[in-house]
Amino acid sequence: MNAVVSLELILDADAEAAVRGEWEILDAAGLPSQARHTGSSNRPHVTLLVRTRSPALPEGSLEGRLPLAVTLGAPLLFGGGRTRVLARSVVPTAALLELHAQVHALAGSGEDAAHTVPGDWTPHVTLARRLPVDRVGDALAAGVGAGEPIEARAIGIRRWDSATRTVSHIAGRGTLESC
Repeated sequence: MNAVVSLELILDADAEAAVRGEWEILDAAGLPSQARHTGSSNRPHVTLLVRTRSPALPEGSLEGRLPLAVTLGAPLLFGGGRTRVLARSVVPTAALLELHAQVHALAGSGEDAAHTVPGDWTPHVTLARRLPVDRVGDALAAGVGAGEPIEARAIGIRRWDSATRTVSHIAGRGTLESC
């Protein structure tokens, strides 16, 4: 998949600040970090759906589903080869899995990224991409994911279009700035 459209859960301000703090810990340690991605749309999120074409969700179809309590848990790694994606796990609750399934049902069939399909989805918040395998221990020693889980609320759903680099509000409270 080259140009993609994704639907993403956005977190409350306190949770977003906590994740950005972990981005800064990685950056300060000289490690890859999402803090280095300076695009205006870069913010902590949980990806619900990724496709090559934009799903058209019925207007208002997800209203009332948010806010949704979510817990960011232990660090986890994705990928193979010499680098990994470092992320915070998101504890899969029944309510979160139901919302994820509903988003996919409303979007209808499409060319979904395999890792976002119900049954194969691992909810997470990305902390770093392209982390060398031999630096994973350094990232964990720096304190990323240490301590208590992050109790958060998913407050909105946004649509990110990588081709046009645009963000639009789909559901939840707030404006584009908060979603």
